[in-house]
Amino acid sequence: MSTLQIPTAKVFERLLQPSRYKGAWGGRGSGKSHFFAGLMVEDHLRSPGLRSVCIREVQKTLKESAKRLLEDKIQSFGLGNLGFRVLHDRIETPGGGVIIFMGMTDHTAESIKSLEGFDRAWVEEAQTLSKRSLQLLRPTIRASGSEIWFSWNPSRKTDAVDQFLRSLKSPGTALVVKSNWNDNPWLPKELNDERLSDLDQYPDSYDHVWEGGYVTAQDGAYFAKVINQAKAENRISRLPRDPLMTCYAFFDIGGTGAKADAVSIWMAQFIGKEIRVIDYYEAVGQELSEHVHWLRENDYSKAEIYLPHDGVKHDSVFRVTYESELKKAGFKVRIMPNAGVGAATQRIEAVRRVFSRVWMDSERCEAGLDALGWYHEKRDPTRDIGLGPNHDWSSHGADAFGALALEAEKLSRKRTGAASNPKPRPVSGGWMGA
Repeated sequence: MSTLQIPTAKVFERLLQPSRYKGAWGGRGSGKSHFFAGLMVEDHLRSPGLRSVCIREVQKTLKESAKRLLEDKIQSFGLGNLGFRVLHDRIETPGGGVIIFMGMTDHTAESIKSLEGFDRAWVEEAQTLSKRSLQLLRPTIRASGSEIWFSWNPSRKTDAVDQFLRSLKSPGTALVVKSNWNDNPWLPKELNDERLSDLDQYPDSYDHVWEGGYVTAQDGAYFAKVINQAKAENRISRLPRDPLMTCYAFFDIGGTGAKADAVSIWMAQFIGKEIRVIDYYEAVGQELSEHVHWLRENDYSKAEIYLPHDGVKHDSVFRVTYESELKKAGFKVRIMPNAGVGAATQRIEAVRRVFSRVWMDSERCEAGLDALGWYHEKRDPTRDIGLGPNHDWSSHGADAFGALALEAEKLSRKRTGAASNPKPRPVSGGWMGA
């Protein structure tokens, strides 16, 4: 038997162990495909007669498959004279083995049975794999010691592969790793330059493309750049609450009933110059008592609450005000002033200004962070002009965070003694632009 030495990045070492399911997810430049291609060649060399299939959800031509990558691996490993033979539609391997390529959309429950004797299945671009295809594939690859591999750049939490391998219900026979560009010790300089260019020019999509994040930003997302910067600086991570410091709750008010807007609450602490965002809550159609219950249940009974200017208005169903009821519940309540025309723009700019001071709990604030990342400008497609913030599911969390940002700036001015609107300093002498 021939011995093959393949350099392996540390992040993939776990995947060298036998396992029914193996998965590697993350962004571009991580080497996921190169790892699985090398592993497949290695397995076929070590186990003559092995049969493998490389799968995509849709594969119209072999150019869309991993065939070329496998050919390159065979050539670079110098295995052309050791039983590997590249043909037009497949690769023959030592001992009568074979590697074939197929798209799942071309198969039915009957036709997929042709794979029943196969030992390996590698699903590329697995984020596009449908639930139907996954359900067809899993019981089909069932030979003793068989394995199913997945490599993908996540798109949505609802993707079949994410629900299968990254949820709490993922099988115990799975080895799954996250791999990104910074896990690749052989990352080419040219590819890293592309990454840095995307970080600067396309912040809306950078996290998804390069860091393996879900698609959370639309074109024109207001906060994509500052969120990406916070992630790069590890300011979005697990964040403990300081028990000695006051907690502040910033509301965006919805209403009761199935068609009501969401109620959003950000919990924050202001410690020195840092804005520590420790929790996020959102609910649709619930009574005010449910929001109060959440505050108490999570030990925010002593929190100071900030309501938007409409917090003094009556709830359309129960004829109570948020201000009056929260005061009855024992909370200290402040009503933020109505900013009038341009209020949304003021909030957006405030968030951008303060986000360099924001530290956020990645788990407790996950849903709120999704809202901030998605919040984007509505555009007129005919004239290609901006029409202001798009009012959708993300706007409630974004508005509440905007209120937080405005208050953070106000507190900073009080601490430094700076005036809200400093007067111009008189300048003597010639023209200021000289």
